[in-house]
Amino acid sequence: DKNVIAAARCVLPLSTRRDLPAKLGLRHRSALGISEASDSLVIIVSEERQEISLAREGHLRRKVDLITLEGALRQHLNPKSSA
Repeated sequence: DKNVIAAARCVLPLSTRRDLPAKLGLRHRSALGISEASDSLVIIVSEERQEISLAREGHLRRKVDLITLEGALRQHLNPKSSA
């Protein structure tokens, strides 16, 4: 079905980009990898740092606030109404 979460806690493909900072961990590299391989919007949650990041089309946005997260979700799930 469209706009349905199909799975969680999955092993995802890693990004093969060589320009990523060494400090980026497996969670962010996996998020970038799946965003490169699909049309997904990936939400990365760090409980330790209490930060949210977004990955889409191979681009990573770190430390997003809730307003930015909401806007990204609305745009991704209903792109026609946010144009």
